[in-house]
Amino acid sequence: MNLLLTLAVGLLLQLQPTDDVPKGYQGTFAITNARIETVANGTIERGTVVIRGDRIEAVGPDVAVPAGAEVIDGTGMTVYPGMIDSGTHLGLAEIGAVDETNDYREVGDLNPQMEALTAVNPNSVLIPVTRVSGVTTVIAEPSGGLFPGVAALINLVGYTPEQMHAGGVRLMVLEFPTTGRRGFFDRRSDEEIEKAAEKALKKLNDIWDRAVLYAKIDSAYHAAKNPPRKPEHVPEMEALLPVVRGEMPLMIKVNREKDILNAIEWVKERGLKNVVFSEVAEGWRVADKLAEAGIPCLVGPVLSIPTRDSDRYDKAYANAGLMQQAGVKVALRTGEAENVRNLPFNAGFAAAYGMGREEALRAVTLNAAEIFGIAGDYGSIEPGKKANLFVADGDPFEPKTQVHHVFIDGFRIPMTNRQIELYREFLHRDEGRLQPVEVRPASN
Repeated sequence: MNLLLTLAVGLLLQLQPTDDVPKGYQGTFAITNARIETVANGTIERGTVVIRGDRIEAVGPDVAVPAGAEVIDGTGMTVYPGMIDSGTHLGLAEIGAVDETNDYREVGDLNPQMEALTAVNPNSVLIPVTRVSGVTTVIAEPSGGLFPGVAALINLVGYTPEQMHAGGVRLMVLEFPTTGRRGFFDRRSDEEIEKAAEKALKKLNDIWDRAVLYAKIDSAYHAAKNPPRKPEHVPEMEALLPVVRGEMPLMIKVNREKDILNAIEWVKERGLKNVVFSEVAEGWRVADKLAEAGIPCLVGPVLSIPTRDSDRYDKAYANAGLMQQAGVKVALRTGEAENVRNLPFNAGFAAAYGMGREEALRAVTLNAAEIFGIAGDYGSIEPGKKANLFVADGDPFEPKTQVHHVFIDGFRIPMTNRQIELYREFLHRDEGRLQPVEVRPASN
């Protein structure tokens, strides 16, 4: 029902009167005379990027412009790979205060069969707001309960969720039982919190044991020449099959130091290899343990406050850098919907508080692509890769920088959105008026 209402809102917004609806389009493009930060192979101070269809065809200082190509003069500007946000509700949430427009949470603890991709609203007003900042690709993830469903990587262009699905990336989400409080409103005693955590962990173990048993029965049934009876179909267990077999990554959302250590032990005891941790707010406290376990982490939001009153004010800013310096492969996430556009500033704070600019740029491009297993297509500017990139007049982590062009899946994206339209509408309020209205001083 939530999906239908969200689609209806999107359609209504599309039906608002407008003179012209700019649309993205594919073709052959040449971005010339630009500085190119490839991320994978250093920086080309003055070169050309050729895009044909959905791919980057050529990159280099001496690349010829193809006949008939649409030329974009990149003088004074820099080309960057499109940024990837490794954890959001974008496309699943529209207006936080209106429940009917939010579709990322189901009832109950066990919903691994729920696919976030099916709930993505391609007409979300928030998508154009996000992509003009250079963010081209995001993880859309469900939340709530132990197993809230399957997250998906999406490009921010397309008319259907299937068109938006990037690289076929899907991850099963597990909200690891926490020993912490849910917030300032949580008045439970320490003993009550400990008991609740133990109960949740027992429930998780019971579910996992059932999933392992289901996988054994399923394997035995398919291996038998004359199986006696088809096993009962259990959607929840069927959804967990590829995770148990290591065919689908398990994204474990975990934050507190004690919970991270418990999660590392839980993963080790079950022999899981295809695992990634997400959020990891206190990862810096156990960075050496995470590095030793070889578990990559999707860290963030960076623009946050410390988890404990006794911590320095900047621990959330420094968290990703401290983990990266300890040897953990790190990608960044905002955990946002309407403010995914702030991913560059999350990366900027991580860079300024220890991570360094080069590593921060990798954390929102190539590192994310490598963690999701799609580095052959995404994350850097190289011939043959998907044409996901943007052109800016400065460092994308600086607020003063303007993004001038964005390409996603080879589509040249219109550089407008609802907020830009409102800005233009109200910037010159006397436009068209014969006699401007006097603006009186504030004292009146």
